[in-house]
Amino acid sequence: MTAPSTDDEAVKEVVQQYWDGRADSYDGDSAHGIRSEEQRDAWLSVLREWTGEPPRRVLDVGCGTGVVSLLLAAIGHEVTGIDLSDGMLDRARQKARETNGTVEFRTGDAESIPDPANTYDLVTARHLVWTLPNPSAAIRDWTRVVRPEGRIVLIEGHWDFSEPFDGYREIHDDLPLYQGRPPEELAGVLRQAGLEDVEYEPLMDAVLWGEQPDYEQYVIAGDVAE
Repeated sequence: MTAPSTDDEAVKEVVQQYWDGRADSYDGDSAHGIRSEEQRDAWLSVLREWTGEPPRRVLDVGCGTGVVSLLLAAIGHEVTGIDLSDGMLDRARQKARETNGTVEFRTGDAESIPDPANTYDLVTARHLVWTLPNPSAAIRDWTRVVRPEGRIVLIEGHWDFSEPFDGYREIHDDLPLYQGRPPEELAGVLRQAGLEDVEYEPLMDAVLWGEQPDYEQYVIAGDVAE
């Protein structure tokens, strides 16, 4: 595994600091947190369809405040969530205690998973690849830790803001998938990383996001080769 460059480490430090600063307010946005039973049920339906029959051993990469991790655990999966931001992880652990959620949350780099090969049945991530300095390398590492015939499931989007994201002004040029990508383009990235049977579908139901999304949202998945 190639060690990250000094420049990459500097970018990741900015990313970490930004999300530490967002931790306390993150779940207050209905596009991020779960604000109603209807919204929760809608996400559970999507995740059941795309992650398969539980229990599966799942790694939720870039888990943030644990929104998807805790939903996956509610379905019956065995979930580990990792994130670079300790602030976000503190919120995730607090939510797990409040809901009796059984998720292991730990600090970790999405581009360098410490687990051995074939540890998981499934890797999930939501709105993560745009914020990685080396997204293709990260996806290849995710395929490494997933057993043969396992799956990678990503919830992603494509937006085109006129100005760089707050907190990302100095680093957005260092992020190859900044602003997200259309699903057909990200499908090509997944195939280049060795995933097979890549498929995707829109996630534009307003219930999922608390309002009608104003940019393209979708779920995309591929299988790890035997």
